[in-house]
Amino acid sequence: MAEHAMYFTDDKARRIYLTKKIISRVFVYLFLSIFALFLIAPFIMMIAGSFISADSFHKFTLNGDFSYLGFGTNELGEANWSFANYKQILSMNNANYNFPVYFLNTFIVAIISTTVTVVTSVLAGFAFARLEFKGKEALFAILLATMMIPGEMMVITNVITVDLLGWYNTFAALTLVHGVSVFYVFYLRQTFQQIPNELYLAAKVDGVSDLGYLWKVMVPIAMPTITTIIILSMMGAWNSYVWPNLVTDNTGWALNGNHSMKLVSNGLRDAFNANGLETGEAIKIAGSMVISTPLFIVFILFRKYIMRGVSRSGIKG
Repeated sequence: MAEHAMYFTDDKARRIYLTKKIISRVFVYLFLSIFALFLIAPFIMMIAGSFISADSFHKFTLNGDFSYLGFGTNELGEANWSFANYKQILSMNNANYNFPVYFLNTFIVAIISTTVTVVTSVLAGFAFARLEFKGKEALFAILLATMMIPGEMMVITNVITVDLLGWYNTFAALTLVHGVSVFYVFYLRQTFQQIPNELYLAAKVDGVSDLGYLWKVMVPIAMPTITTIIILSMMGAWNSYVWPNLVTDNTGWALNGNHSMKLVSNGLRDAFNANGLETGEAIKIAGSMVISTPLFIVFILFRKYIMRGVSRSGIKG
């Protein structure tokens, strides 16, 4: 009887524990689902709004009439959903606006700036992680201290520097000025420090140079972190708005030199104003979708590398 009672007590405790665990998980997943809904809803509305005609979008936003999200027609007999907004965005091709040129400018800037940032971050991260030289810790502390300075405080200085170097309205101004990231240097230094120092000492005994060791050993091991830096740096360059507005105008290298050096973000904004589309909210949303789609695809394809790189940066050994 005593054994049976003890078994019943243990089984009852186990069921209570499992019940509490299931209930807690239900509440956690319910909370995460609600939170995810709040995050995803604006994006879904942006996708839907980009296909709605201007007249339907106006009534939809003012009256909250969700019938405009359907595949029917409005009171004018026009289809609620169409690609007209996207066609208008892609067809704006004149002396003041050229979407393909903006897109090409952004692609070039993203590739060059990302390449420069990765190279400088890898070299600096390796130097602070493995090389020994006087003042290394003090210099690294100074670099970290610069992260406390808001970037807006350096805008005027950078603009003056660009003007003195004659880089105004050039790709050099859009790429090289921001070719160094202290955060990425710190990020890579932490990753490189996880690699056992014995590998470096063994490579030196075998006569391998520092750059050879960096390229053959450290870079392959730290590739998840480097991939994360590539993705984040490219996203930052693609979304750049303030800096291109300061160092570019409506003349440039493309075609006859009459097309803007601006990127897609600020280029579309100028195009909307130039074409009198301040009230064309549906078209603006379609433009935002055109800009965001490449980044969204990149994030979906490489999100696992971002997670892997973040997790590796916090693990020692």
